[in-house]
Amino acid sequence: MDMDLRFDCIGVDWQLVSDTLKRVGMAYHKPDKQRKAFENSYAVVFVYQGGKQGGGHSGQMIGFGRAISDGAYQAAIYDVAVIPEYQRQGVGTEIMKQILVRLSSCNVILYAAPGKEGFYRTLGLRKMKTAMALFRRAEIMQEKGFTD
Repeated sequence: MDMDLRFDCIGVDWQLVSDTLKRVGMAYHKPDKQRKAFENSYAVVFVYQGGKQGGGHSGQMIGFGRAISDGAYQAAIYDVAVIPEYQRQGVGTEIMKQILVRLSSCNVILYAAPGKEGFYRTLGLRKMKTAMALFRRAEIMQEKGFTD
């Protein structure tokens, strides 16, 4: 598949970001809040189907991800999502590889949707024995299997 990778937030359809996160069962927010989160991130990756044309991108956005970091030794990855029709075609793997290379000096954490741990394990991530979280909507996160 011909993928156009973008590492900035220029021209992003934030409604599509929000809709994609909702569609794949992840936490999502209104488009303006999604934009703020991505623009304030240390690293972002957007994947479009098709090649570059005239300095821009062509085709449909099919996946994305972001990381927050101090840029020195700690980072966390969030919002890695691929439109269902393009899953299992290497898009998610490419997003993760591009983010991880930008965090090469950092310890990296992320929380994965239940059932997705195997995918992240193939990229070198390992399950932590201890982790704590304070979720603003704790009941929902418990129902989804993130907490006990």
